[in-house]
Amino acid sequence: MYLGTPGQIADERITLSHGAGGRASHDLVEGIFLRELRNPMLEPLGDSALLAAGRRQLAFTTDSCVVRPLFFPGGDIGELAVNGTINDLAMSGARPVALSAAFIVEEGLPVADLKRVAASIACASLRAGVPIATGDTKVVERGKADGLFINTSGVGCVEPGVVLDPTAVRPGDRVIVSGPIGDHGMAVMAAREEVKLDADIRSDTAPLHFLVAKLLRATAGVRCLRDPTRGGLATVLSELARGAEVGITINEPAIPIRPAVVTACDALGVDPLYVANEGRLIAIVSPDATGTALVALRAHALGREAAVIGEVTAASPGQVRLGGGSSEPRVVDMVAGESLSRIC
Repeated sequence: MYLGTPGQIADERITLSHGAGGRASHDLVEGIFLRELRNPMLEPLGDSALLAAGRRQLAFTTDSCVVRPLFFPGGDIGELAVNGTINDLAMSGARPVALSAAFIVEEGLPVADLKRVAASIACASLRAGVPIATGDTKVVERGKADGLFINTSGVGCVEPGVVLDPTAVRPGDRVIVSGPIGDHGMAVMAAREEVKLDADIRSDTAPLHFLVAKLLRATAGVRCLRDPTRGGLATVLSELARGAEVGITINEPAIPIRPAVVTACDALGVDPLYVANEGRLIAIVSPDATGTALVALRAHALGREAAVIGEVTAASPGQVRLGGGSSEPRVVDMVAGESLSRIC
């Protein structure tokens, strides 16, 4: 169990929990990196940094993909790296322009695997309309990179008038998720643990910038966007509640989750609220924009199962409360364990 003080590192050495996307990861970033590297561009700790470029605003992001196994149902490390960086840009309301791709390759990796990953990156880039503009390759000794690590960075343009900011969130706003949660994390974990499932679970990895563009064209009532990757839905909402100093109430029965994912979570002892997603977004929208936002999302293939799952409240600022089921309402917080590391 992680017992650190928020913003401080409790452990003398880094553990897997620091990479799981939850409280320990949050404290690692704030307690070391933000403290040492603090500047106005970094301080918001958003999915992308926003930079002024003359009269235009640019979004800039970077991400390292260390998923294990490299290939899993519905995707692989290459496609995941491309889509993940595109989605970080999209959550800032940006139109992705170009990506970089840097490869840390372990000695002994089959050349056929590297070719397969490169082809997957090319396909994902072409499908998204976002080219790989530059890159780098390093090879390290056997046993030093678990096969292959990929770092991708991306730059995008934010259209004039688009402002997405957690501080704009207000009580009464609605919480929307664009589709069923948990598919990606369970696909990876089932493959890693070689769990045999009756139903096929495939990663939801997908580029979300077209979906976001459709949503933002439909309404100006979108307060902010987040992609619930590491740490899952519960962790992202907890971060939002803290950052905006509001409460969030979630209606548990309204959360879309595939039955096969529920079964897999039960088999692995994992709460689906903390499972990573790679092709889903969370939108906080004003009450009067909720209907329009749902129509826009459901009109796109990646948002057909979009659902309103909760509401922002003035009560219990900084807390996310889960209710609506047969059990008593409970507070959900950032993930604290290490069981969901290495899934993106």
